[in-house]
Amino acid sequence: MYRKIAGDLREKIQAGLYPPGSQLPTQEELSRQYGVARMTTRQAVAQLINEGLVVSQQGRGATVRDRKQMVYRPQDGWEATTSPTMDRFTAAFSRHGRNPSMDIEVVVVRADSLVAERLGIPLEARVAVRKRVISLDGEPFHINDTYYPYDLVRDTEIMDPADIPGGSNYVLAERGYRERYAIDEFFVRMPTPEEINRLGLDPGTPVAMHVVTGFTAREEPVRCDIFILPGDRHVIMYERIHPIDDDGRPVPAPRGDQA
Repeated sequence: MYRKIAGDLREKIQAGLYPPGSQLPTQEELSRQYGVARMTTRQAVAQLINEGLVVSQQGRGATVRDRKQMVYRPQDGWEATTSPTMDRFTAAFSRHGRNPSMDIEVVVVRADSLVAERLGIPLEARVAVRKRVISLDGEPFHINDTYYPYDLVRDTEIMDPADIPGGSNYVLAERGYRERYAIDEFFVRMPTPEEINRLGLDPGTPVAMHVVTGFTAREEPVRCDIFILPGDRHVIMYERIHPIDDDGRPVPAPRGDQA
């Protein structure tokens, strides 16, 4: 029965009968409405909380989640900068009237299997990682941790826990490791306890993991970017260009020209 009640409330939320920010009826009101015990309505509301549709606040009951989603565009990483003092993320959202911020930490760690495989290095080899939590209007929105072979970046500004307005890709390019193309991988899963803590995630919130591996023209992997994108806070928008010849036929490109 609680699943039926949860389904009915879900339909009303999706139809706008309970708009974002509005309160659901109390458990006592739901019990009278559906003719069931309060335990049943408590289970129904708990299911909606686990689905990320509502949040429960002490003294306020259950409220329909109200959050402006961020449009996440993977292709933005190589767009030209528009400000000499701000990175692309900060500049873009400042123009739209939002308040972006970023917490940065730089540490040296041992590469796990995912990072080692992408960077082509031995398991537990030393890597430098710029660990970032990106926030909008004071709320953590996603994680962006970038891993580099330690010997490649140990004496560069990449090791400084400060914003790099021009981007770390340009730091690598100045050292002779210009990124020529990248491989994008997307995984959808539930968050780890560390990710829940860093992002302040509510129960039942899935995440998309976007893994970007950057290569030089010599096929050298120079970075592994790992983005953790909460499903309730993001819309992933990926733009692609389809090369065609004068007759409208697709033009195949070498691997390094596909990024």
